[in-house]
Amino acid sequence: MNASSPSTADTRNDRLVVRVFSFAYKNGMPADENGHGGGYVFDCRSTHNPGRYEPYKMLTGLDEPVIRFLEDDGEITDFLECVYRLADNHVARYIDRGFTSLMFAFGCTGGRHRSVYSAQHLAEHLNDKFGVEVRLVHREQNIAQVLPSRQ
Repeated sequence: MNASSPSTADTRNDRLVVRVFSFAYKNGMPADENGHGGGYVFDCRSTHNPGRYEPYKMLTGLDEPVIRFLEDDGEITDFLECVYRLADNHVARYIDRGFTSLMFAFGCTGGRHRSVYSAQHLAEHLNDKFGVEVRLVHREQNIAQVLPSRQ
């Protein structure tokens, strides 16, 4: 490259967009909309399920009583610490390499409690830490949200 030509990084307008899903395994995993394949699918079913208890059955992982249940138990926070380490490394590499799409998905039995909590927290974590746009979908709850890029 000569001094008069801009670098690829200077001319590239594309930014990484991270898609994060929560889903119920019984309804199948989310499809890769970009056709690249890959990304991560995390199984939350090993963590304590608030959906097994009457007070939480009709709530979701976005509701304060469920959040308290999951965080007081601690299994989900330990699980997410591992996910954050892996996701942070992957997102940093994708940004460095100029990739534009990455997907993370969290599944559980009903797609209501553990997967919703996990997807929400990872989406907020990545948006806060990296400033990337995150497109969050809680599929079984029919909730979609975009956390805008700050890059």
